[in-house]
Amino acid sequence: MRRTRHIWAGATAALLAAGVITGCSSGSDQSAQACADTPNGTAIKATGPAATGTDIATNPEIASGYRGDMTPVRTGGYAVSAANPIATQAACRVLADGGTAADALVAAQTVLGLVEPQASGIGGGAFLMYYDATTKTLDSYDGRETAPAAATENYLRWISDTDQTAPQPSARASGRAIGVPGALRLLELAHREHGKQSWRDLFDPAITLADQGFAISPRLAGQIAESAADLARDENAKAYFLQPDGSPKPAGTNLTNPAMSKTLSAIASDGPDAFYKGAIAQDIVDATASTAGGRTPGRLTLADLAGYQAKKRTALCNDYRTHEICGMPNPSSGGIAVAATLGILENFDLAALAPEGVDKNGGKPKPEAVHLISEAERLAYADRDKYVGDSDFIPLPGNSPNTLLNDDYLKQRAAQIKPDRSMGTAQPGDFGPVPLGTGPQQPEHGTSHVSVVDKYGNAAALTTTVESAFGSFHVVDGFVLNNQLTDFSTNPTSADGTPLANRLQPGKRPRSSMSPTLVFDKGADGSRGQLAYVTSSPGGSVIIQFVVKTLVNMLDWKLDPQQAVSGVAFGAANTPVTGVGGEHPAINAADKGNNDPLVQKLREMGHQVSVDSQTSGLSALQRDGSGWIGGADPRREGAVMGDAK
Repeated sequence: MRRTRHIWAGATAALLAAGVITGCSSGSDQSAQACADTPNGTAIKATGPAATGTDIATNPEIASGYRGDMTPVRTGGYAVSAANPIATQAACRVLADGGTAADALVAAQTVLGLVEPQASGIGGGAFLMYYDATTKTLDSYDGRETAPAAATENYLRWISDTDQTAPQPSARASGRAIGVPGALRLLELAHREHGKQSWRDLFDPAITLADQGFAISPRLAGQIAESAADLARDENAKAYFLQPDGSPKPAGTNLTNPAMSKTLSAIASDGPDAFYKGAIAQDIVDATASTAGGRTPGRLTLADLAGYQAKKRTALCNDYRTHEICGMPNPSSGGIAVAATLGILENFDLAALAPEGVDKNGGKPKPEAVHLISEAERLAYADRDKYVGDSDFIPLPGNSPNTLLNDDYLKQRAAQIKPDRSMGTAQPGDFGPVPLGTGPQQPEHGTSHVSVVDKYGNAAALTTTVESAFGSFHVVDGFVLNNQLTDFSTNPTSADGTPLANRLQPGKRPRSSMSPTLVFDKGADGSRGQLAYVTSSPGGSVIIQFVVKTLVNMLDWKLDPQQAVSGVAFGAANTPVTGVGGEHPAINAADKGNNDPLVQKLREMGHQVSVDSQTSGLSALQRDGSGWIGGADPRREGAVMGDAK
């Protein structure tokens, strides 16, 4: 079985030297032709006021511009879209060689950890929606990080009950932020149940990439530069990402990672136990406990790592017009918030509010549409903020998401929307006395996403994260450790002392907004029909808005997947601020959008509009007869690849 790795490495040596890395599970000419990376769109550099937003809730990673006039990619029996073309190609080669969507995810995730370490990697967590075409079953996999057993509800708030000073140099950059990584256990479980190819061979692209290197992309270079001061606090991160003089490594630098090669080789040979037990686990514990540079240590233990389990959960599926939308249940709030928003919007005729001047970039949304969708999102976020946490610890109202998603309840919520005036901040629904409260919500940060369909009809939507850009800034054995615990509420109670749903507890999983989504046609009798769409995005708490925008674009406004993800990013959390992505060529972001008609109209309706650049990384795949049409977000470096149609 090892022969495939040597073929792959030898066949790509010249491409590696030229900076054009490819990934595959075999070296076949057929897979190389099927998974070619071709230019798509014309880059528009991120410049000016729209590129300088500093609100981490809407700008979890740097804005890197926009590729105008991208065209949809049409494929035959299989397709993959990931946020980096090297990862896309690695996954595509697996599909070309007969692998399943589950196989492709292993290749994509391990490569993403190298080429996009600021967003994703084996030191983080993930959520996965997986459709098995043979059994017609839908599985939700929870690989969210967990808090250490020794963590207290004030773990992120202060050093100890007797030393009530904040963790140093910050909660994020201390050891306190690091949760037990879950991504590998998730991949292991999904591969065991749905994979066809050898686990070991699926690591070959990433191992070769780590050994021989790849050119740092402009996006990664920009994020290294922005994070250089924090990366410099960790010796491993400093050596990997910075020059000897402390300056950031620039775009085009060939980045090799021998430590990661060793780590991946161990996991390939011995499975995830090589990560969760033994030497690698000890290195993770030691890094978390480090006090170097005055850092506050975390309390992660070998027992925490050895005891981690990925979980299968019941998919959250709800009807929306002529489709069934299936998303991730809690501890992700994404599936509930997306479903609630769409359930509210189902009470309005959105089809009559399609964008104007629809072109390759998706046209320009009408103010009335942006208003309705943003108001619906405010209402959904209000309930999400109050009631949704890890249901293994904190039950939902009525012990079911159906309470928040009841049709009559959502119709009542829709009635609160005024057609010409923003509510600013929505109030959560009243479900009687509950042992929970509202409080300041933690900003959520950056992630990555992979959408896959294979030739067998299986499909996967994987959203994966290390939390903030470069996670906790701790690098161990070649990979970045997450800062996922900062997704918990720092304060365990609200101002009146009521415990918060998303407070930190030992072994608990922090709330997420990740929203991997599968969409099915609905039969005439209301039954589930064919798989129709696969989509989601990175983007912290704004993921919910990105996914809603894309679904409305495709389902209500009949845009193709590329137009849908390219379209103007807009929406709102439960604040008076409505975001309208100023990076889009249809938006005039100069002078804070004061001269843009859409922005002007929204402000007349009471919206406080921000035109900061959005940093979504959307992907979308749509069934097209016997083939697929795919789109990748022009705001990142992603690509769609598959077999020729």
